[in-house]
Amino acid sequence: MQEYIQRNIDVELLEWKDNPMRKPLLLRGARQVGKSSAVRHFGKEFQFFAEVNFERHKTVKTFFQGDIDIRLIVQKIAIYINVPIEEGKTLLFLDEIQECPEAIMALRFFKEDYPGLHVIAAGSLLEFTLQELPTFGVGRIHTLFMYPMTFDEFLNANNENGLISMKRQADSQHPLDAAFHEKLIEYFRIYLLVGGMPEAVLAWIKTHNFNQCSHIQEDIILTYEDNFSKYKKRVSPDLLRTTLHGICHQPGEKITFKQISADYRSSQIREAVRLLTLAGLVIPVIATSGNGIPLDAEANEKNMKILLLDSGLLLSVLQLEGNLAQHLVDLIMTGSPKDLVNKGGLVEMVAGLELLRNKPCVQRQKMFYWEKSGNSIAEIDYLDTFHLKVTPIEIKSGTQGGMKSLWQFMREKRLTEAIRCSFENFGEFTYTDPQADNAKRHITIIPLYALDNLREMKLQMDSSLRPPHAPLV
Repeated sequence: MQEYIQRNIDVELLEWKDNPMRKPLLLRGARQVGKSSAVRHFGKEFQFFAEVNFERHKTVKTFFQGDIDIRLIVQKIAIYINVPIEEGKTLLFLDEIQECPEAIMALRFFKEDYPGLHVIAAGSLLEFTLQELPTFGVGRIHTLFMYPMTFDEFLNANNENGLISMKRQADSQHPLDAAFHEKLIEYFRIYLLVGGMPEAVLAWIKTHNFNQCSHIQEDIILTYEDNFSKYKKRVSPDLLRTTLHGICHQPGEKITFKQISADYRSSQIREAVRLLTLAGLVIPVIATSGNGIPLDAEANEKNMKILLLDSGLLLSVLQLEGNLAQHLVDLIMTGSPKDLVNKGGLVEMVAGLELLRNKPCVQRQKMFYWEKSGNSIAEIDYLDTFHLKVTPIEIKSGTQGGMKSLWQFMREKRLTEAIRCSFENFGEFTYTDPQADNAKRHITIIPLYALDNLREMKLQMDSSLRPPHAPLV
């Protein structure tokens, strides 16, 4: 049996299990990010684990046809797979549920007709099926989104829990010892190459051989491309493949459709991007004015950067095109931290992925950046909200003087706080802006390997804004 690597979603699943207001759970995410493995591991918390795979057990689809009687359907499934399905004792797992839209529609009735039964559904390319359904139980189904492994999950897989603990305790006032800082940088270099796909991470743990990881990444990419024919019959698989590969050539950059392909219209490429986004393979980062929250109120979806879901897969795509990834590999392994941040766009992409994966997984998260064109071009890599205020996040290794875009943005939006992510240790500094009556700009420095810390920082900031409980009388 394949070894299981602990995931952040394990905690979410345990909380769902013990919630008396529990609803049927729909687990969503790209293929091979570990959804089924996480559920099977979670199944060990129950006396019985009943799994139905609609790709494998095609005849089970007939149980969901006609009038929906949930208890009768469950009884039939129990007999068919020869596993007891009992309230409070069994986890029922409906895998590859996109193959049976009737089962998706029936999920909501589990809450009404069999509320004590633990039911989880998951599937590949699930989003395409959900789009075609008029409703699938809004308010009666709980959703969790799953992604490739975060850097902290990668560290945990390497049994570096001590490093994780020390990193989470560090802050701008208490930076890490130099030895631990350097060790985390080296691990982050490895993470850039291996990525966060569970199978590739497992290969690294077992072999410490990048070539073994690369073979797995290539297989995953080919699997994705083989599935392109299922995306939509009117969209060419060649268009989807061309778009995916074109995105990989522009990591961390504003997407230019003409650079992706001259053989397709911009509208066709935009549709391909939409479908790849639905499949979870890419994540758009949308331009916004950044004038206030919510950030999407003034978003402009015509301008975007696009992140591939995993750095290891990006390198694999480039490698499949004839060793185009070699310069990035060399940079990752031997380049200075400054060069690694400022060249190639890969680190900016991974930083964005870390920001995304450390957001709450109960909803589909959106990513934003800021740009300003004109006589001088300015750009902020990512925008987020902290303390109910827009907060710029820059991925930089440079000095204060190399942060003109950040000072411009903060000046225009009258902001006093920003975050810089780099391979520097934890720290902070204050910049006196001579172009804004010497206004003070406070910059918090977060190492790239510690972007998980932002989640806790955000929770602390947001909680400080909540009104205190009224005194007891």
